Amino acid sequence: MKKMFYLFIALLSLSFTVWQSDFSKAQIEAKATHKMILLNFSGSDWCGPCMRMKKEFFNDSVFIKLSDSSLVLVNADFPRNKKNRLSADLQKQNNLLADKYNPDGKFPFTLLLDENGKIIKTWDGLPDVKLKDFTNQIAKLSHAGNKKQQPATGI
Repeated sequence: MKKMFYLFIALLSLSFTVWQSDFSKAQIEAKATHKMILLNFSGSDWCGPCMRMKKEFFNDSVFIKLSDSSLVLVNADFPRNKKNRLSADLQKQNNLLADKYNPDGKFPFTLLLDENGKIIKTWDGLPDVKLKDFTNQIAKLSHAGNKKQQPATGI
């Protein structure tokens, strides 16, 4: 029975990505691991395209595998339902992120950032490409970014 429990936990851990809500912590992690940041602005309880993006892109095993190896994920959520209300601190942080990265208030709006917060690429709305093309774009950009960020080795 114990083995089944551990197998279940292992499988469960492979079935979803870990999204952070604290951008500062995500940036520290990105710098420490030399990963890029994928910042997603969503309206989790009211934005249909946001819900589709989560289901069709972010919850897909191909994206999860890529994100585990190359990305630090940050979700700036703007729920409207009272039951999903964010803490005042988190709402303030998300508002500041929106002021900086999403001043037009687009949903969903996704940005690929380097570890310093510089914008590398943006996706306005639900991407009009297939998942494979979306992940390939991210993989190419994150691979190119990692080459620039890695210190040169040699004598």
